[in-house]
Amino acid sequence: MALIITDDCINCDVCEPECPNNAISQGEEIYVIDPDLCTECVGHYDEPQCQQVCPVDCIPLDPAHVESKDELMDKYKIITGEA
Repeated sequence: MALIITDDCINCDVCEPECPNNAISQGEEIYVIDPDLCTECVGHYDEPQCQQVCPVDCIPLDPAHVESKDELMDKYKIITGEA
């Protein structure tokens, strides 16, 4: 699954630089995650780094973008050019 940032986001700016895939960007009101680039840090780290640094715990799994670990790894390989 990709991750999503909820309306609880306080725009603290700590998640964006932690994303190894550049999937996080400033939206109109809060930060947003591009599901096409989010791999939950699979291929980079054992856990999603944005979730680790978020002070308000507002980055859950996105039920609208369900993906297995294998699918996330395939996406990682495409994004990084290893495919």
